Order: sequence, then structure tokens, then C-alpha cells
Amino acid sequence: MNRDHRQQDYSLRFEWGLTGATAVAPDAHVAVIVDVLSFTTTLSVAIDAGIEVLPYRWRDTSAVRYAADHDAVLAVGRSSATPGSISLSPSTIRSAQGVDRLVLPSPNGSSIAYELESSAGTCLGASLRNARAVAEWIADNYTQETVVAVIAAGEKWPDGTLRPAVEDQWGAGAVIAELISRGWTASPEAEVTAVAWEAVSGRIASALHGCGSGRELVTAGYAEDVAIATEVDQSRSVPVLRDHRFVDSKNT
Repeated sequence: MNRDHRQQDYSLRFEWGLTGATAVAPDAHVAVIVDVLSFTTTLSVAIDAGIEVLPYRWRDTSAVRYAADHDAVLAVGRSSATPGSISLSPSTIRSAQGVDRLVLPSPNGSSIAYELESSAGTCLGASLRNARAVAEWIADNYTQETVVAVIAAGEKWPDGTLRPAVEDQWGAGAVIAELISRGWTASPEAEVTAVAWEAVSGRIASALHGCGSGRELVTAGYAEDVAIATEVDQSRSVPVLRDHRFVDSKNT
């Protein structure tokens, strides 16, 4: 891979999707995954509730075995959810009872987390709900020379290629802007992401409901998921990936 594409001269980097993560994260001390609609938002809600989350790549028979092997509940697809079941929708976490451990597959944020655990340093999950808490935790535990790679998960076009999802850029920008203010040296890619966040930070609810991914969820009947994703900095939880599961940083 071209060295210049890896942003190696900067302590704060930004890229898109799994391919971007493999470019900028393997030599980073900290990798931050952002998938606002909805993996990392759902992750933050689960961690708030004291639920450990195991990321996984696919929702198939192997996921069923993976959940059973780890004594965990397997989240179902949004469209398959019935009353009382848990899906990728964060609202289903808030109504869940008696769940201690959850396998949460998704083709974007969860898949990136699953792949990065073995190749990157400390892996964190951030959304708009906990972006400041994540950035503060990094600043409290590392110096400004520490390499931090922030990854916007993005979505997929019907042909399977990456669809850059602006909500993930906003979430990544919220983390990056906070770290820039604390002395990190940002790549141009990271700088422009922070600017993207600053452009909408005062009207994030309308922006999130108006962007393509937000409109898609509202049309499909998941307006509450979008509303939860707009809860900017209302969570102090910092999900840290340890031994194949995300746990609260307070428990590491």
C-alpha cells in the first residue's frame, strides 16, 4: 500500500470503511470506529445499560454458534425484530431485560471492529452520543504523540461498494475536533472531517434526520433510532474492545 495514503506523518488520522481502516489503523495506538446509524450508537446504549457487546461480521448460522459459544444473546435483523427481541435498533436495547452479553452483527462498524481487534491497538466505539467522552478518555490515557486513527464505517451501495455516509463523518469529526483542541496533529483528511462536524453541530437533529441514511430509517419506521443517535454527548460510556467484546472503560 502507498505509504502516502497511510497518513503516517500525523498523530491523528481519518479514513473510511474496512479498507481505509487497514491503511491507517494497524500502526495506530488507538483506533476509533464510528457507525452512527446504528452500530456504535446501539453499542453506546448497550454499554450504558451494562451489557457487553461482541462484534461479529455476519448474521448467519455462524453467528448463532458464536453467540452460543460465548453465552450471549444474538441480535436479530431490524426487520425480523418482534416485541421483546433485540436488534441493531438502539431502542430495542433500552427495553431489553436480563441481557448481560450481546452479539451484535453488522456489515459495517461491527465488521470493522471484528477485523481490527487483531491488527490495531486499543479499539474504541464512538457515536455522537459519546464522542466527547471517547476523546477525553484518549486524552486522559495517552499523549498527543499517540497515533489515533478514526474510522468512519460508512454504508454499502447495492453493489457492495462503500457508500460514504455523512453521519459517520460527523461522528468522527466530533471526536477529531475534540482531540485537535487537545493538541493532536491532524492530517488534512482528519481536519476536513472536523470541519464537517462543526458545520452541523448546532443543528445536528435536523441534519441527521435529513441525510440519506436518516431518511431511509425514518421511511422504514425507525425514526426513534435516528432520534437516539442525535443525543449528542449524553453518554459518558467509553466502549473498549477487550477479548472479543466491548466493555466499559471503567471495567478494564
